[in-house]
Amino acid sequence: MKSESISSRTLTGNVISDRMDKTVTVLVERRVKHPVYGKILTKSSKIKAHDDSNLVKEGDRVVIAECRPISKDKSWTVIKVENEKSGS
Repeated sequence: MKSESISSRTLTGNVISDRMDKTVTVLVERRVKHPVYGKILTKSSKIKAHDDSNLVKEGDRVVIAECRPISKDKSWTVIKVENEKSGS
């Protein structure tokens, strides 16, 4: 019996682009403390994630998980949509 392993590495972010087919760009922000001055900074990363069903829209908050490389830039997949953007 084959057991599917679930990636322990997950991130949450906002979708900033859904123009590609089966791919979304997710902006992941994290807060870090400067090592010398102690100021709290917001760092961000843009990650391309696989969206097989093309259901995720720009502005949605999603959870993504690391997976095998799907293409040159895609190694993440959308697990679930936390909040959908309200409106049209």
